[in-house]
Amino acid sequence: MADTGYSSFNTTVDKTNHLLKQIEQAYGWPKERRNQSYAAARAVLHTLRDRLTVEEAAQLGAQLPMLVRGLYYEGWDPSAVPAKMDRRKFLARVRKEFPYEVKGGTEQLVATVLTALRAYIADGEWEDVKASMPRDLADVLP
Repeated sequence: MADTGYSSFNTTVDKTNHLLKQIEQAYGWPKERRNQSYAAARAVLHTLRDRLTVEEAAQLGAQLPMLVRGLYYEGWDPSAVPAKMDRRKFLARVRKEFPYEVKGGTEQLVATVLTALRAYIADGEWEDVKASMPRDLADVLP
């Protein structure tokens, strides 16, 4: 457990480490490869965020742990969303932002990251996110 001196900071650091650890465990990566799990979370979160409307992106972001929320909003330009992406374009963007090779490919990476994030997102909100996607893309989301 992190000890920052502030309870809410300790909690968000712990939740973020837990999220990254879940991604690492899914791929058998040691903690020393934390930069890869971070890059995976960042690529998937940014691509998902940019595919959503401003309202839906904000509703999803509100449910994320504080530190993950900062990562999610990093570099966001609400005037440029939603970006039109079908399944192929969504996966291509994640792949472009995630420069590592992973077993199972990009689609599996997206599923792994989003499965880890689902612990923090209410079922109703997740259904709203999926409903806002084209069917071929919604099928990628867990």
